[in-house]
Amino acid sequence: MPTLEINTKKIQHNAKILKNLFAERNISIIGINKVTQGNQIIAKSLVKGGIEYIGDSRIINIKKMKENGVDAQFVLIRVPSQSEIPLIIEYADFSVNSELKTIKLLANEAKKQEKIHNIILMIEMGDCREGIDPSNLEFLVQEILLLKNINLSGIGTNMKCFRGIIPTSKNMKELSNYAKFIKERFGLDLTFVSGGNSANYKWFKSTNNLGAVNNLRIGEAIFLGRETINFDSIPNLYRDIFKLTAEIIELKKRTLNNNGEFVSNAFGEPVQDFQKKDKKREGKIKQNNVRTQALLDIGRQDTALNGLTPIENIKILGGSSDYLVVEVFDKDIHIGQQMNFNLNYEALLRAIASPYIAKKYIDE
Repeated sequence: MPTLEINTKKIQHNAKILKNLFAERNISIIGINKVTQGNQIIAKSLVKGGIEYIGDSRIINIKKMKENGVDAQFVLIRVPSQSEIPLIIEYADFSVNSELKTIKLLANEAKKQEKIHNIILMIEMGDCREGIDPSNLEFLVQEILLLKNINLSGIGTNMKCFRGIIPTSKNMKELSNYAKFIKERFGLDLTFVSGGNSANYKWFKSTNNLGAVNNLRIGEAIFLGRETINFDSIPNLYRDIFKLTAEIIELKKRTLNNNGEFVSNAFGEPVQDFQKKDKKREGKIKQNNVRTQALLDIGRQDTALNGLTPIENIKILGGSSDYLVVEVFDKDIHIGQQMNFNLNYEALLRAIASPYIAKKYIDE
């Protein structure tokens, strides 16, 4: 059975380094745990690293973490579904919002549960995902402040997720100006002016003026040790927190030729052939080309195969629902041998969600 090794000590280390780095300039961070499906063991490692706020996009994950004793303030970072409002009020301390109708429903439910619910109003600033039009900011803030049992605790924006718009001095200044406007117009000091996510690292390091931005929502930088614009490593962080291991279950010599009629693969995709081309580079498969090919016990229903990077001397050729197909180059590879892989964010997201991959925690 494939195994995902998770080093909780390294998660704690990365969380502590990033918290202290941002805190030096008065920026708090919300540790985003959504990639782990709200895993409580990992969430507790974040807390040990000094993370006080934990964010997740699924209220059921927040419920799971809270019921398993994770000592943190919880932030729902996906705009609420109306059907989930009772759970959101019960289990989330904060939620991001962009719809006045939904905010009013949150207020009604908070009154029923005799709670005060905190919201972060998201502003759309180019990435075209969630958020209000900035021209509506004054009206919406005014309406929200009239509601009972709702506290407008912050504003935020999203960057580099849908359209790939990156944080810059210009758009971060715009966000700061919105916070300044709210303070001047309504006399409201916001707890959070949340400028984005792990993509904000380079802006943070390069700017001398953070403006009013005092919060970031950090996930990938903690778990993969990198920023998310150029995916460069962040100094002093581990990048090998997660390792995926799969077993060779078939090992054969395969001869490829042009025999047969080719269509798409099982997923309706054009077939790619990874064989050597002819010398004239005309795209023809070299006849009777032989390679050593292995099948591993992991497939597309387990993870994103194109997000895996082999640690051993093998080459990923592709895969199906249940198999990863690789070319092997070392002569001493054998049936039953374990092959190891690093994962990108998507591969990690899907591997943690897969019930067919065992999870192994390492605390060293």
